[in-house]
Amino acid sequence: MDKTLKRMATMQRMQVTGLYLFYSKGYYNTSVDDVLKELSMSKGAFYHHFKSKEDFFIQIIENLLVRKIYTVLIEPIEGHEHTLDLINSCFEDALETAVHNELDYGFVLSNFINEFNGRNERVMKHLNNILKVWEVNLVSAIQRGKFNGYINRHVDAEGVAVFLMSAYMGVRTLMVEITPSARKYRFMSQLRNYLKSLEVKTATANIS
Repeated sequence: MDKTLKRMATMQRMQVTGLYLFYSKGYYNTSVDDVLKELSMSKGAFYHHFKSKEDFFIQIIENLLVRKIYTVLIEPIEGHEHTLDLINSCFEDALETAVHNELDYGFVLSNFINEFNGRNERVMKHLNNILKVWEVNLVSAIQRGKFNGYINRHVDAEGVAVFLMSAYMGVRTLMVEITPSARKYRFMSQLRNYLKSLEVKTATANIS
C-alpha cells in the first residue's frame, strides 16, 4: 500500500477508536494509554501522528464529528422542497438511528459541549463552530420556507432554529436507556404539531 494511503488509513483507525472511547467514557476519563491499548499501538506511533491528546481530539472533531453532524442533521434539510417536511424527516431519521443504537450515550456533540464547557476554550471553539454551522443551516432553511410561501412570514427564523436545536439535544439525552422508542414517538408527535403551527394558514371560505 502507498505510504500516504497507509498513513491515512492508520489515522482514520486511530480517530474512529478515539471517538468511540471519548464518547463512551468521556474525554477526561480516557487516557492516551487507553486509546493505545485499544489499538495495540505504541506511544511512539501515536505521537508520530499527533502532538498531544488534545490535538488528537481536535483532529477527531474536524475529521469525524463535523462530517457526522453534517450528514445526519445538516445535509438532509438543504433541499428546496417543503422546508418543514425536510426538518421533520431529518429529525425522525436521526432519532430512529438513536433508538437502535445499543451503545447510546446521548448526543455526541452535546456530551462534549457539556464536558468541555468552562474547561478548555480551544476545544470549545471547534465544538461551537459545529453548532454555528447547524444553526445557520436551520435559519437558512426557515428563511427559505418563508420565501417559498410554506412558512408564515412573521416567524422568527433564529428563534425557531435555537428551539429546534435545544429540543433535539434534549430529547437525545432523555432517550438514553429509558424507553427510547416511546420518547422518540412522543417527541415527534409534538414536533409535528409545532412545525404545523409555523405553516402559512390557508384562508377558508365562509359558507353562508
